[in-house]
Amino acid sequence: MSYEVKCWECGRSVEDPFLNTCPVCGGVLDVRMDMEPLKELEPADLRKRPIGVWRYREFLPVSGSVVTLKEGGTPLYPCNILSDKFGVRSMHVKFEGANPTGSFKDRGMTMGVTKAVEIGAKAVGCASTGNTSASLSAYAAKSGLPCVILLPDGYVAAGKLAQAIFYGARIFQVDGNFDDALRIVRELSEEGYLYLLNSINPFRPEGQKTLAFEILDQLDYKVPDRVILPVGNAANIWSAYKGFREMMELGWIDRIPMMTGIQAEGSAPIVHAFDRGDRDFVPVEDPETVATAIRIGNPVSGKKALHAIYESGGTAITLTDDEILEAQRLLGRTEGVGVEPASAASVGGLRKLIDMGNADRDEMVVRVCTGHVLKDPDIIIQSCDAPVKCPADTEAVKRFLV
Repeated sequence: MSYEVKCWECGRSVEDPFLNTCPVCGGVLDVRMDMEPLKELEPADLRKRPIGVWRYREFLPVSGSVVTLKEGGTPLYPCNILSDKFGVRSMHVKFEGANPTGSFKDRGMTMGVTKAVEIGAKAVGCASTGNTSASLSAYAAKSGLPCVILLPDGYVAAGKLAQAIFYGARIFQVDGNFDDALRIVRELSEEGYLYLLNSINPFRPEGQKTLAFEILDQLDYKVPDRVILPVGNAANIWSAYKGFREMMELGWIDRIPMMTGIQAEGSAPIVHAFDRGDRDFVPVEDPETVATAIRIGNPVSGKKALHAIYESGGTAITLTDDEILEAQRLLGRTEGVGVEPASAASVGGLRKLIDMGNADRDEMVVRVCTGHVLKDPDIIIQSCDAPVKCPADTEAVKRFLV
């Protein structure tokens, strides 16, 4: 295993593993794996291990033992009912809610906390809208490292906050939004109080790229035409693109799927940039959406995400909150898959792309659903029909059934 950390902006090598940005230009960092030794591998070599993040260890920048909760290996559900309903040839859901803490964040966190232990970090921390805090808290507990979490006050779903509390993290609710919380935790990291494990950390996306590896693995290396992901801090769409690109460098696939990002209408800096044809974005002040996991106005991986979309021939669109909630219910009531609101953006996004004429009905599509429905139970209770109250009497129930 050989790799180099480089600035994604200026290309300079960065050797200090505690840095998250380039010390010269301030650009975000990226891990570049040496792909040459990996060309000796075949997919069958990897399949000797159980499916999951660490099946792909040779592609990950770690040398010692790993901190793992058996993450990855999430189901890839064929959605035949929705395929018929949308009129598309083939549709799958990659259900990341089946990860140990219920979201895709576990893929990056097993890598990030493993690296924290490897380099001798004394504590770990992050800012979060919920899923990152739940994941980091669990993996920090597993590793024995102290954990500090900063949350935007009043903007974290109950299911996610409960997880962070349960796993024993030290939690601060900041009087501000996610971007305020991230600014503070980055300053704490720069002053040496903790090892930062937001997605600006260059090692976390390395774990997240295994999402692409698994999609290919589960489809027997048949490449989807399009992969649709909800976009908040934007690391996941970049990571998946990077995973597909590495598979193409090895010659295991011959093309990269169209990477398609979906944002909420009130929190859409990537879509606004894409609509203008820009490679950079303008942050959204005070982002608002019911989909708390993607309520981020200044995504740290925004430029990387735009690169992934442009280079793969993909696209980016927005959904209203009503469209997101409708898609959430539709997936649950047709396919039995329960996802949090942000995850449902990938479902509603496909329907809207088809209606707009921006997606071909003959495409093979994989929609990534990033978190479990129980992450945000309050939204379910608010947006769905309440239980019917009735007497404890069979005849009374019958009257309601007519």
